[in-house]
Amino acid sequence: MNLSLFRPRRAWLVAGLLSAALLAPLAARATPALVIEVDSGKVLLAEEATKPWYPASVTKLMTAYVTFKAIRAGRLTPETLITVSDFATTQKPSKMGFKAGTQVTVDNALKMMLVKSANDIAVVLAEGVSGNLPAFIDEMNATAAELGMTGTHYANPNGLPDPAQVSTARDLAILARAIFLNFPEQADLFRIPAIKIGPAVIRSYNKLIDRYPGADGMKTGFICASGFNLVASATRGNRHLLVVVLGTESGKARTEQAALLLERGFQQSGNVFGALAPSVESLRNEAGPPTDMREQVCGGKRKNTASEADDDSGPAPTGFVAAGMARLDGTVTGASLLQKLPPSMPPVEVFVGPFPSAEALAAAYPAPPAPKKPATAKKPGDKKGQTTAIIDPADPSAPAAAPKPKPKPKPKPATAQASPAGGAPAKPASKPATKPAPKPAANPAAGPGAAPTTLAVPPPPQ
Repeated sequence: MNLSLFRPRRAWLVAGLLSAALLAPLAARATPALVIEVDSGKVLLAEEATKPWYPASVTKLMTAYVTFKAIRAGRLTPETLITVSDFATTQKPSKMGFKAGTQVTVDNALKMMLVKSANDIAVVLAEGVSGNLPAFIDEMNATAAELGMTGTHYANPNGLPDPAQVSTARDLAILARAIFLNFPEQADLFRIPAIKIGPAVIRSYNKLIDRYPGADGMKTGFICASGFNLVASATRGNRHLLVVVLGTESGKARTEQAALLLERGFQQSGNVFGALAPSVESLRNEAGPPTDMREQVCGGKRKNTASEADDDSGPAPTGFVAAGMARLDGTVTGASLLQKLPPSMPPVEVFVGPFPSAEALAAAYPAPPAPKKPATAKKPGDKKGQTTAIIDPADPSAPAAAPKPKPKPKPKPATAQASPAGGAPAKPASKPATKPAPKPAANPAAGPGAAPTTLAVPPPPQ
């Protein structure tokens, strides 16, 4: 990947020409990347930034933005209880997995959606804010139009696969910048490294947090068609930058590329474009269908199943290198910029209902499946040497009955031996006494000394 900076070529170039020429892709690469300054909106780097792309779970930035607008308008508060619907429970993972009828506050729902990337909770927020899903999606699209996101259309609030759900790196940068500028009081929601629900700790998929110095939020996304997406924010001194990386082939590559691009932005001393620096709004979105990354990301050549959680250890096999970066050694990789930093905050507690309750949390999850019936031995008095498994025909998971083993042949009685003196033969030896069959083991849970059974809260599904 060519990471050289965009620089003006002729003093006589006007701003429009800079936007068209200097922001063209620097190398033949399929996936978009964009770095901007939050305060000014000026573009520091852009590659394929106007190309249509599936946003995946980065969609949830808009779900949060519309929710923030509703809170400011007084339509609801962070403490308002919203209810998990039957439709919300049908959403595919990632999800919290609460059963229908469970209630959560708007504040807790936002944290679950942004940290866990919970698709079911995105639907819960949408229905809670607008009353129904279509109305919320209309609000999403109206807000995109207001912000000038000309290449964006939403079909759902969580980013699950839908051919009509499309955006661009440019538009996602505009949305992320609007969150920081219009709702600065909500910024901390995007930098939470982990949430804690009951005994379970769920960590953010954004692996820049507490690993890249200055990283302070935003949101990841992944579906097979989009590849691995990330909108990330970082602050150093008085500089606040945003990076958008779309369509990498792994979570590790996404994190490392974003780290390199941010580092490059921070290494710049001032704005290299001067007065003619293009703004993110000046970029013009392209038409056409989004690129489909399914074959590259989830094709048969991949050794492991692609998922948001594949950024848990080690550098990417083809680590991004800092070639051409100002004041960065050419051997610098994205992995080398990541480190284990002290936790910026402890896991943030979330809960169901209006206040924390272990009973309410246990009730929020569907009942675990009934355990399979164990095979039991026949009662004494049945034929000796045979044990029959009891199969419940109503249990579809029960194994087929095994054929009965053939009984072992009875041992022949001992043959009489002649006496040394040639006398009468000795009497046949009597049969050995047969030991009684052992009694079947009693159920340990049923014994008087058995330990009481404790109801464990199941962890949220992945």
